[in-house]
Amino acid sequence: MSDFTLMPAGVTLDLPEGTTLLQAVLAAGGKFAESCPGAKCGACHVFVTAGRKGVSKMTPVENARLDSIIGVSGKSRLACQASLTGTEAVTVELLGALSG
Repeated sequence: MSDFTLMPAGVTLDLPEGTTLLQAVLAAGGKFAESCPGAKCGACHVFVTAGRKGVSKMTPVENARLDSIIGVSGKSRLACQASLTGTEAVTVELLGALSG
């Protein structure tokens, strides 16, 4: 199990290993502007602000999509592509208008 915290809401959940960040965000009450089938739109761009080792490694598909998004940083991930590994607690921050 992994502790997952969604910011700025401050909601923390204990979720099973393998849960995608997208599933985790939705379980914590977060929302995204739109959804797509797997790294096509970038609408689920989030910042992993703590516990980056508790998230799966970035795939080439995710990396390529992030390269085309404005405002990306070293903390950026696509919630539909990254999953919890169970190795450490993870904190994710929703961006801009999505932050509630």
